[in-house]
Amino acid sequence: MKKRHEQKLIILSLGLLIAFSIPISLLFNSDKEVFGYPMILIYIFVIWMVSIIISFVIVKKYDE
Repeated sequence: MKKRHEQKLIILSLGLLIAFSIPISLLFNSDKEVFGYPMILIYIFVIWMVSIIISFVIVKKYDE
């Protein structure tokens, strides 16, 4: 894997560190519900799913 692609994964990791930090996560800690689930759970699982998809695309597309 090229250095540029490794840097993309590091940037993704830093973005996830910020997205899962307590102050950002608590913004979604409300009484609102989506399909019966609290907003914080929806936020966590959507961010997690998006990060898996992005990392898969980076690794699959640039695997050499």
